[in-house]
Amino acid sequence: MIPVSMRETFSISLSVLGLTLGLYAMAACDSSQPKPAAGGGTAPAELQVGEAKFNAHCSACHGPQATGTQQGPPLVHKIYEPNHHGDAAFFRAAEFGVKAHHWEFGNMPKIEGVSSADVEQITRYIRWLQRQAGIS
Repeated sequence: MIPVSMRETFSISLSVLGLTLGLYAMAACDSSQPKPAAGGGTAPAELQVGEAKFNAHCSACHGPQATGTQQGPPLVHKIYEPNHHGDAAFFRAAEFGVKAHHWEFGNMPKIEGVSSADVEQITRYIRWLQRQAGIS
């Protein structure tokens, strides 16, 4: 049996760490991840109108790609999965506003200037984002 010095053990540990970090970096660059679309978003073509409407009416509070901000919660969150907050909840929120009940951001005001068709497209986009995050 050959004795292993501390220097050799440290060198092996650094090599394993480097290999692990390299594999992690390769996974992070996986080509199967959504790529930005021509319009600058990541949504498929059939959802880009909803993405644009979300960006225009919702992202100031709910963040880019519905990740949340200091003003509003993330919609890509288990709380907003379809079984807990169905699509109708998004329609009601836009039309009437919502009293704060899951988060401490305060009440959500109704959203002026969005039609039911707009909310439908926005909801489809949000549901797609949720599916991308493993929420469905």
